[in-house]
Amino acid sequence: MEYAVVAFCAALITFITVPLVKRLSISTGQVVAPGGRMVHSRATPTLGGLGMLVGFLGAFAVAGSIHQFRAVFFDSSEPVGVILAAISIAVVGALDDIFDLSAPAKVAGQVISSSLLWLFGVTMFWFKVPFAGVVVLSSSITPLLTAVWVIAMENAINLIDGLDGLAAGIVAIASLAFGIYSVHLTSLGQLPGSSIGPLIAFSTFGVCIGFLPHNWNPAKIFMGDTGAMLLGLLLAASTSVVGGRTANVSDQTFFFFAPLFIPFLILGVPMTDMAFAFVRRTAHRVSFAIPDTKHLHHRLVEMGHGPRRAVVILWAWTAILSAFALVPTFVPALTAELPIAILAVAVLLYTLFHPDRKGSKRVARKAIGQPPQS
Repeated sequence: MEYAVVAFCAALITFITVPLVKRLSISTGQVVAPGGRMVHSRATPTLGGLGMLVGFLGAFAVAGSIHQFRAVFFDSSEPVGVILAAISIAVVGALDDIFDLSAPAKVAGQVISSSLLWLFGVTMFWFKVPFAGVVVLSSSITPLLTAVWVIAMENAINLIDGLDGLAAGIVAIASLAFGIYSVHLTSLGQLPGSSIGPLIAFSTFGVCIGFLPHNWNPAKIFMGDTGAMLLGLLLAASTSVVGGRTANVSDQTFFFFAPLFIPFLILGVPMTDMAFAFVRRTAHRVSFAIPDTKHLHHRLVEMGHGPRRAVVILWAWTAILSAFALVPTFVPALTAELPIAILAVAVLLYTLFHPDRKGSKRVARKAIGQPPQS
């Protein structure tokens, strides 16, 4: 119930704050004009991530006053590290939205945010590899692993943020699933009650829920790099402190045996999209910083599904992957996965064989040029 309170506060504060950010963006000229590769029909303000940052900070302030989370905030530097890292990456994202930073400058900002997490102890300590045992990380390798994981997550969410409501919806589903998984580990005594991971996950879920009403097609405001990289950082922080600190895990199932791999499954959509983008751009010898129109959401629109349906389809895949991760933690029987597998097949068939063929070419020509909302 306390996690639900924090999530509700995050959603409410974000929902209230985003319209104020919208006014600020309009008054300062921070709007994305229509035309060119854009498909929206009117100038749309950006910097919505600033409202998301306020929602997250507000949720943490509320959590700090709740007795259950005393162990998280008492005599621990981790909350300060998460707050400072969140503020730093939001500043970097806002600068990129306003001034269009170069790729090296943006990566430097991402390294700073990951360094803040590491300096304040928000990082992996060890992880358990299936059939190989526990791998304890040395102090010399944790900064590098933290940086790699944070930068990967920030870029994965930034790349998937290409249609109205897509990134916020995917992160909402993924963070809720991971929050439930983390709390279940805590209830079994396999994750310390002082872990900040579940709190970050539920706060992130609330922030996304509060932002979605403003971002659903047609979007009233874009989150921009400010919000996308913020969400990536929060996901990286929550998953690293859970997956990288759970060693004495039950071996009932593969998923209990290897909690480090849960984030890869839950976040399968953005991680797959990022992997394909890396391979695609490397094969064509194109800089990873140069946007293209070959992402998963672009391909769905090109098939004729339309922007809204493409978003719902990718939400559905995130929910299915999250269910595959969650069900074994509650129901050890392998047959419990059967309904999810059937649902996955149904969504696959719908994706492949039920696009809106009528006018699909027109829709594709219009929407395929939409770049990430950055």
